[in-house]
Amino acid sequence: MLRYLVIAWLILAAAIAVTAALVPSVEIDGGVFPLLGVALLFAVVNALIGPVLRLISLPLTVATFGLFALVVNGALLALTAGLSDALDVGGFFNAMVAAVLISLLTWLITFGVGTVAARASTR
Repeated sequence: MLRYLVIAWLILAAAIAVTAALVPSVEIDGGVFPLLGVALLFAVVNALIGPVLRLISLPLTVATFGLFALVVNGALLALTAGLSDALDVGGFFNAMVAAVLISLLTWLITFGVGTVAARASTR
């Protein structure tokens, strides 16, 4: 269980680092340790506040066929940037773009790690 959490934390940190490298307005100040702190803070904000925001915005999410979920994800990333001195997203639209990119990268990396782990366990 703990190993899974550490791996998920490192995957999220890698996705945030790649996003910071690709999106010009997203910046992480300080190196690896602040990056790990931002990933941990984003995970906590997403776990604690995310379900409440998603529940409150459920009618809008249904009415927009799920597109409002992008706004919620951007708001959670902007909230994380507001709580952290190490992360700057440069505005709400940039936070939405970065949140989408972080979600996609996290999914791709998790899929890749899961595929490699499945291949290793069958040998």
